[in-house]
Amino acid sequence: MSGGHANNDDNHDAPPAAWRRWLGITLRTAHLAGVTLLGAALLGAPLSVPATGLSAAASGAALLAIEWTDGRIRLLELAGTVALAKLALVVWMALVPAHAGALYWIVLVASGVSSHAPRALRHWQPGPRRSRPRPPHG
Repeated sequence: MSGGHANNDDNHDAPPAAWRRWLGITLRTAHLAGVTLLGAALLGAPLSVPATGLSAAASGAALLAIEWTDGRIRLLELAGTVALAKLALVVWMALVPAHAGALYWIVLVASGVSSHAPRALRHWQPGPRRSRPRPPHG
């Protein structure tokens, strides 16, 4: 990787530039805040489920984009597929608030399991095993 930029799912030789790391931390924090506000709205706080859902979806999409660009996630691996599915469910919550309660818990459980699953499972992908190594921070 050169200059803090990467191209799609290629292997990367160096970690992202420090400012990109901080951007990722900022996006993750914004995403956690958005998901928390969505949960608060679902529990009756005077917040809009569609607005907080869109906030969580937008911050999640931005976070996924920078992680993909920096090579920390691959969309065809289980972790990437789960992240895309979670984004779709959060958008669904924003568009159909009547379904948001159940979907929120599905996303919460999927997040906990996928984040803390063994590395081999998070990076599993269907098809023949590839020989290229994972980035060191994956």
